[in-house]
Amino acid sequence: MDFKQQTDTIIQTIIAPSAVETDRNALYPRAAIKALGEAGLLGLTSAKEVGGMGLGLTEAATVVEMIANVCSSTAMIVTMHYAANAVLEQFASEAVRRDVAAGKHLSTLAWSESGSRSHFWAPVGTAEAVADGYKLTCSKTMVTSAGEADSYVWSSRPSQGDGASSLWLVDSKANGLTITNAFDGMGLRGNASAPMRSAVTVSKDALLGTDGGGFDIMIGVVLPVFSVLNASCSIGLMEGALAAACQHVGGNKLQHLDSSLADLPTVRAYLARARIQIDQARTLRDDTLSAVATGRADAMLRVMEVKASASEAALTVTDIAMRVCGGAAFRKDLGIERQFRDARASAIMAPTSDVLYDFIGKAICGLPVF
Repeated sequence: MDFKQQTDTIIQTIIAPSAVETDRNALYPRAAIKALGEAGLLGLTSAKEVGGMGLGLTEAATVVEMIANVCSSTAMIVTMHYAANAVLEQFASEAVRRDVAAGKHLSTLAWSESGSRSHFWAPVGTAEAVADGYKLTCSKTMVTSAGEADSYVWSSRPSQGDGASSLWLVDSKANGLTITNAFDGMGLRGNASAPMRSAVTVSKDALLGTDGGGFDIMIGVVLPVFSVLNASCSIGLMEGALAAACQHVGGNKLQHLDSSLADLPTVRAYLARARIQIDQARTLRDDTLSAVATGRADAMLRVMEVKASASEAALTVTDIAMRVCGGAAFRKDLGIERQFRDARASAIMAPTSDVLYDFIGKAICGLPVF
């Protein structure tokens, strides 16, 4: 089986059947993550030399989109893992990389802080050099897979070096890590996203890259991966919502007219708008993949555009799905209200759509972006 067949099998047998319960009870999808690991899909972007599949961002986007079609919570966990692994593949030890490739190690990013918000590259938490390494004192506002991941790619101010930030590999079992509040959110309820606090000491070899070199890694290595995969989450979610809406309007009749809801021109027009929004988002996503792969001059512009475009499209498409399905969409069993709630997360996930609009505006006006 190729990676797409493997993904589809896990979706059909594990992820889709448990998606409703994952959302309703805010359950972390451990069985799905275990299956993805055993199938080698957590090591999709790990190099073949350490036992991974050796595939790239295009294939990662495919996996995330497929999963998001049925469960956005699981798709976001995988997104954050692939984003973290982009750092681990370049800077972590071979042992860690082999564990990721073998599906034994799930990682995630721990960057967001209330003190810098969407300016994720500028943490306010500190790293203090101590006798046996570095003491990281930070409060993170939202960490996906909090308490579930095996490690966190953790950000702080530099200990001594210049620059906006440093990155560290923090073992999830390290003393001094605390989840400060249980997550009970509107959407993406199963991804164990929660605030965390650290007063943890890490060894000197926990530094990923150089002290003060976090900005270049965040912007040059992680942002393209995160933005493309976040957009892929939105695209998969939109496809799922539109498919459910089309099935509903095609299968429900106005009996006194002997016609389906799909026979109404207004309903078809709404669905057409949704289809266009999805296709536009996917076209930009695919062009972004091309720009990143070939090192095009407009690659960073595309990276900023792709998340904003897909995030905002998801708001529109899920709103349309709710509208055309009427009162039925408010029921849990149709699934559209779950996708409607999940879609709200991306637009306010750092960097938010509004911040990205500012960044894009700066870029096209020739101003410094960051």
